[in-house]
Amino acid sequence: MSTIRGARERARMEVTAAIKQEARNQLAREGAAKLSLRAVARELGMVSSALYRYFPSRDELLTALIVDAYDAVGAAAESALTSAPGQDDHLARWSALCSAVRGWALEHPHEYALIYGSPVPGYRAPEDTIGPASRVGLALISIVRDAHRADGIALPPLTPHMRPEAERLAAEIAPDLPPAVAVALIAAWSQLFGLISFELFGQFHRVVEDRDTFFAHVTDRLAHEVGLRPTRAAGAAPGSSAGS
Repeated sequence: MSTIRGARERARMEVTAAIKQEARNQLAREGAAKLSLRAVARELGMVSSALYRYFPSRDELLTALIVDAYDAVGAAAESALTSAPGQDDHLARWSALCSAVRGWALEHPHEYALIYGSPVPGYRAPEDTIGPASRVGLALISIVRDAHRADGIALPPLTPHMRPEAERLAAEIAPDLPPAVAVALIAAWSQLFGLISFELFGQFHRVVEDRDTFFAHVTDRLAHEVGLRPTRAAGAAPGSSAGS
């Protein structure tokens, strides 16, 4: 019985993968708003009722594609983080992570557009997407956390008006980092994806020509803004603790 069950599970996985791949093909041809279960079934030679046993609705198929895309870009970021040379070189790890996210986006533009482009009309993302969507942000936080533990991070003090929101952000995303650093991280995270989106969706056309150099320059500036500095020379005194 276990052999039969295993064969059925493998068959189901194969059909599920085929459905999702055809759905991605539709995203490339038509865009997410026009994704149709009937069209996917037709392209695969399935009757619609059979496909509904795998994905009961368009929204469930969209959610599966969204989770896959978030997991894929998250995995690219995490892989770059762990394979970057010199794990104590926080600037190098930041640069490697940002470049990996951009590289994934350029290789998978339609999947990137699904998760960072225009919202799909009528679709509301469920909580299932929150964990996968957090992976890149958590990887960025981990770099800054490591730098803060090693050398401390000092940023300019926050204005009194910004402090309550900064403290709320820090408590939610990184309780072990100062509020000023949490604010800078959220700003850097949003600017990273804004930068990639401008390149991918054509806003840099006839504006930025050397996009590799431009991207590296801007992400280096983002690293500076979150408090990352060149690796401290051996024997140097640690930096001061982070400002508020």
